Amino acid sequence: MMKYYEQLLKTGCFTWEEICLLVGNQNTANALVQSYLKKGYIRRVKQNLYVAVNLLDDEPAVSKYRIATKITDSAYVSHHAAFDYYGYANQVSYQVEVSSKTEFRPFNFEDITYRYLKSRIAEGVTVRPDGVRVTDPERTLLDNINDFDKVMGIEELLRCIALIPTLKEDKLLQYLALYDKQFLYQKTGYILSDFQSDLNLSDDFFNKCTSHIGNSKRYLFRNSNDGIYDSKWRIIAPRDLSQIVLKGDYADATI
Repeated sequence: MMKYYEQLLKTGCFTWEEICLLVGNQNTANALVQSYLKKGYIRRVKQNLYVAVNLLDDEPAVSKYRIATKITDSAYVSHHAAFDYYGYANQVSYQVEVSSKTEFRPFNFEDITYRYLKSRIAEGVTVRPDGVRVTDPERTLLDNINDFDKVMGIEELLRCIALIPTLKEDKLLQYLALYDKQFLYQKTGYILSDFQSDLNLSDDFFNKCTSHIGNSKRYLFRNSNDGIYDSKWRIIAPRDLSQIVLKGDYADATI
């Protein structure tokens, strides 16, 4: 049965159904899986999902991002994990956020936790040359601004943004319109104001954001005390956060 190993190694990560298609029937597939698991040719990621092992270094043949892409038929890397995929993450993370049309329970594999986060919009998902499905940089940014309190915290968010070389404002506006949340317009405009020149964002982008924020005054954080009010964005943010955003002091920021 070693003859199937090279094909599975090339595929990298695969389901039991894909093994059935490869070998031709369920009985042979069951025997192959048990044999390859015992010999260390493959490892079980979770129920019905396996990864091939590179025998040269005894490591999974594909990255955690490729594994994430195979968790469901619609799965894709999102949020902080997408920043990490693009090389924009500041902190080392042992968690991969995965969005999908189908919800799944979090699980661990090879010291990595794979966590489901609900998809807010469908657009902005791209398939990379390495086969990874991941949100594009603009969608990634907005997902993280929308959910930073659930994923990474504001300090890491600011440090990730500081590593982004450029953004396409037409895509940002497209995704903001699909989100259709006044508060996200407020947070996005407020947070990105300090990065305007670095990210090549025009005044028109911020004007369009302000046209959607309405009259509501909101706290950037829930139950935030000792806040400073930004009248343009109608945001109340902690005093130290306001200084971080205004000064761009990302490297030494502590919140």
